[in-house]
Amino acid sequence: MNNPTLTTLLTHRSVRKFTAEKLTADEVATLVSAAQHAATSTFSQQYSIISVTDPHKLAVLGEITGHHWLESAGHYFLLVADQYRNAQLAPKTDTTIANLHSADKLLAGIFDAAIATEAMVTAGESLGLGSTIMGSILNDTLRVISLFNLPKLTFPVLGLAVGHPAEKPALKPHLPQELVHFDNDYQPITADNPVLADYNRLITAYYHERGSNQRDETFTHHIITEMSRDPKQRAEILVALAQQGFSLSAAD
Repeated sequence: MNNPTLTTLLTHRSVRKFTAEKLTADEVATLVSAAQHAATSTFSQQYSIISVTDPHKLAVLGEITGHHWLESAGHYFLLVADQYRNAQLAPKTDTTIANLHSADKLLAGIFDAAIATEAMVTAGESLGLGSTIMGSILNDTLRVISLFNLPKLTFPVLGLAVGHPAEKPALKPHLPQELVHFDNDYQPITADNPVLADYNRLITAYYHERGSNQRDETFTHHIITEMSRDPKQRAEILVALAQQGFSLSAAD
């Protein structure tokens, strides 16, 4: 199928090595415009975007994420769930205050920020740029909040490193559709599922053939490793949410 949009979406890969060329002001504006034209919950546009150009702040983000390569990207964006803007627009009533601080509106802001991020990624790739979405900013959420002077009712969701690629990583094989797409009801799987076994073999072959960081790996082992991480590593996220004024209590 000769469809450039599908080609862009189906050949997505994360890029972590960039040339020294910075994005132009027009390129930055184009990516932000793409974000603004993405879908948003109830058209409330509950996110903000911060361009991070200060070398000190980029270095701090490198420390927080553990990925100092972000400092040499062509541009770095921070995507923020934002109910603070709405708080300035809505009259202060019991109802509006309860809504602004609710888990519902927090999730709406997170959804809006995430969808905007993906729109920027796709737009960038259509222009020949590469990028990596970085949830690792949440390794030290409170520090990120302080670093960017984020007010109450905002929350950092994702970082986005964008630039001119200095690499073209191999495409990772994704889960077969029958493991993620079901008709009418959720379909659980077991560890001995034969489709999963085939996918594990495919992932092993991918990592053996990769140009760098070759290793023995399966998808099952990858998930076990991820789920074995110390859950306390990001335990402060709940503390940060409370600090920013969001309530996760059903009673509220």
